[in-house]
Amino acid sequence: MAKEPFLIWGVGAIGGTIAAHLARAGHEVAVVDTARDHVEMIRTRGLHVFGPLADFTIRIPAFLPEELMGKFRRILLAVKTPTTDAALAGLLPHLADDGYVASFQNGLCERRIAEVVGPARTMGAFINFGADWHGPGEILFGNRAAVVVGEIDGHMTLRLAELHSALLDFEPEAIQTDRVFAHLWGKLAYLTLLYAQALGDLGIGDCIARPELRGLWGEILGEANRVAHAEGETPIGFDGFDPEAFGVNGTLERQNLSIARMVEFNRASAKTHSGIWRDLAVRKRKTEVAQQIEQIALIGASHGIETPRVRKLVTMIREIENGTRQIDDANLLELAA
Repeated sequence: MAKEPFLIWGVGAIGGTIAAHLARAGHEVAVVDTARDHVEMIRTRGLHVFGPLADFTIRIPAFLPEELMGKFRRILLAVKTPTTDAALAGLLPHLADDGYVASFQNGLCERRIAEVVGPARTMGAFINFGADWHGPGEILFGNRAAVVVGEIDGHMTLRLAELHSALLDFEPEAIQTDRVFAHLWGKLAYLTLLYAQALGDLGIGDCIARPELRGLWGEILGEANRVAHAEGETPIGFDGFDPEAFGVNGTLERQNLSIARMVEFNRASAKTHSGIWRDLAVRKRKTEVAQQIEQIALIGASHGIETPRVRKLVTMIREIENGTRQIDDANLLELAA
């Protein structure tokens, strides 16, 4: 077991779940978050992780950004993507010269992190486990799923092996990879399904299962696949999602098999709806659409690739954010039209 501490910056659904499990396994962990009530609850009562897979409460040293002192070699960044720059500004004084920041976020945040802290101090991660922040000190851990870590330059390093070894105490099937961006592009494509689910009220599995949307899934996932290939990446699948089924060499039979497997996987989770849906329907706040699936459209445009379904989905999400559209399952029929 490593003696050096992990600093986890952002203690929401992702960061909170990982922090609690690492601390319970005996790793030295400290956490930072900007929500004062959340930090205070972790300090006093502890961080409570609950759901079908776990139910425990653990105290972890918790800090507001302005309270933190010292340097850390291992920082796991798990904030919402729009706050990445603010988080990097806060953590940079605490990052050791020979340390790293590993992005446990959805999207392609590794690119921005590398610009700020340097490529040599940047590591990537891909996660798909289901978790939700339910209030100060309260995290729902809904299901186990893919956890992957990798150096952004593809090298298999000692520090990568050490991080992977620690993560096995959270997810026994976690893997290390020399193709982390291929995993990230797979998740970015899959996020189009989660953003589409957020347009309506049905849960993830039931939304994906709608037979009248099979054509939509083929089109929108095909757009994401084409952009990934233009970037030189062949997206890697996970948890039932087969990105290449929706590529140029995919078949309808292979697509239907992937859809069936995704439906089965998501219907088995205690996390029924996406975090995107919770942002819109429950927490009444903006999503991460600009830093996530809109990037497919923007990067696609740089390669001369049209992405009309992705662009329409982005527009519809923004309309819900600004109050000009209501969440309704019929929105998906409009998206597919």
